[in-house]
Amino acid sequence: MRISQLSAVSGVPIPTIKYYLREGLLPQGEQTSATRAEYGDTHLRRLRLIRALLEVGRLPVASIGKIVAAVEDEETPVHEMLGTAHYALASPGEARPDDEEHLAARERVDALIGELGWSVHPEAPTREELAQILVRLDQLGMPADDESMRHYAGLMMRLVSEHEMAKIPFDGPRETAVESLVIGTVLYGKAFDVLRRLAQESESARILGR
Repeated sequence: MRISQLSAVSGVPIPTIKYYLREGLLPQGEQTSATRAEYGDTHLRRLRLIRALLEVGRLPVASIGKIVAAVEDEETPVHEMLGTAHYALASPGEARPDDEEHLAARERVDALIGELGWSVHPEAPTREELAQILVRLDQLGMPADDESMRHYAGLMMRLVSEHEMAKIPFDGPRETAVESLVIGTVLYGKAFDVLRRLAQESESARILGR
């Protein structure tokens, strides 16, 4: 298909597609003449991935470039490729590794992950993200004890293993796997938060009366 058809089918404007081509986020089409190129299903899948990363993941173009590079490198294992996308979604904020509170929280996070037997990279930004959340909870006078964290972790693993990871097509195109991970991580996370707030309202009504 021509670029105009690619735009019509994908819903992405032609100038935006040309920008993705210039930035190397989208592979070049097959040149059929000096001024014409043909595009196919590979380009449609890549555009879907880019839109998911931009619109759902809210990632900057630089981060998307790293993910696309991992997708295109067939020698990069699928687990590592997905990790590149997962880590890009993390928002650890401004870490203060020398701060005593932060160090204590990070030790708690590392101990929890070790106790659970989870396989998480030592430098995973999500470790820092959780540590900062624990610090903030302590500062607000609502500390999260280890038992509560273990309970939440157990719920999360069950949710992830039985529902979220089961929806990722590991045997399909690499772009599709990353797209599913990003959409699942962000939108299922939001759905979980909304369901929790709905449950809180219902439980408040039960305990306190309408």
